[in-house]
Amino acid sequence: MTEMVYGALPAQEGEPILPKWWRTLDKWTMTFILTLFIVGLLLGLAASVPLASRNGLDNFHYVQRQAFFGGAAMVAMVLTSMMSPQMVRRLAVIGFALAFVALALLPIFGTDFGKGAVRWYSLGFASFQPSEFLKPGFIVLAAWMIAASQQIYGPPGTLLSFGLCVSVVLLLVMQPDFGQACLILFSWGVMYFVAGAPMLLLLIMAGIVVFGGTIAYSNSEHFARRIDGFLNPDLDPTTQLGYATNAIREGGLFGVGVGEGQVKWSLPDAHTDFIIAVAAEEYGLILVSIIILLYGMIVVRSLFRLMRERDTFVRLAGAGLACSFGVQAMINMGVAVRLLPAKGMTLPFVSYGGSSLIAGGIAMGMLLAFTRSRPQGEIADALRGQGRVRPRG
Repeated sequence: MTEMVYGALPAQEGEPILPKWWRTLDKWTMTFILTLFIVGLLLGLAASVPLASRNGLDNFHYVQRQAFFGGAAMVAMVLTSMMSPQMVRRLAVIGFALAFVALALLPIFGTDFGKGAVRWYSLGFASFQPSEFLKPGFIVLAAWMIAASQQIYGPPGTLLSFGLCVSVVLLLVMQPDFGQACLILFSWGVMYFVAGAPMLLLLIMAGIVVFGGTIAYSNSEHFARRIDGFLNPDLDPTTQLGYATNAIREGGLFGVGVGEGQVKWSLPDAHTDFIIAVAAEEYGLILVSIIILLYGMIVVRSLFRLMRERDTFVRLAGAGLACSFGVQAMINMGVAVRLLPAKGMTLPFVSYGGSSLIAGGIAMGMLLAFTRSRPQGEIADALRGQGRVRPRG
């Protein structure tokens, strides 16, 4: 009767997607990521020109491609960060399945581009590296399995995720790509630790990894050559590591000046794996310290926001993504200063590489989606038995 007299009530619309996304987003983390990308373009202007000249291309060919792929990565990051955790999980499952199949077919259809490891598909106009896209999908999928195992009558998700981890690692070792294999193992170990794994079991797993490394050293010439080069106290100055180490030494605190560096003319991977050497030589320790600080702030800020998250799946997946991101940066910079054996691993959002940039954008979009503010009681309140609902800022 009321509707007949006054008419039906107007439909209550929810908050529009864009204002809600912007209000709940971790804006500082997104700012740090954008800053890293801008720094990468700045360093690309210096590092990629010699390579373009040697290949008979336009001087800024690689910079333009990096800007294009980086723009696509930023779009992918923004779109992914707008998703709910459930949508991110579905995206990760589909992406992991496709990347896993592509990784398995690499020995048949892949190419090594003369670098001794079959990691890429050649598409003519570009190349595609499945392992870069596999990584975020695996982390989210494994986090889902581990979280499901903690539910009453839940499946043996931890065991299933470990079996999946071993399968992925074996495929990566076959390429060989020991750097990505270590990252996958590390990410799974972080999530297992956050989920409450006993330290004794983690130490046993670390021992198994060391034993696996010993086996790889005995059976893989590629792996043995890199370990021997790392352990050799006499560094050959004509190798990539030799050039990079000398460039970092020459740069000092303030660098030799913009465009004055010489390492970019000698290093074939100056725009990818050793771009931090270009930064250290031309801009000095100051810029390198800023880059390290940006990576550290992204990881630490994300982990602090995840500490207040009550959803086990979100907490595990976010921790895995954040730690994987930070450790990849540590490995890249550690190789350049000879703290770690040589590995073909890019510096996230700074190094040149289409697959690395776009996959990194998707991974950071997932992390931003997991760290968005949601109205919920904090995990500390739940542990104390309090039911207050308090929005996260």
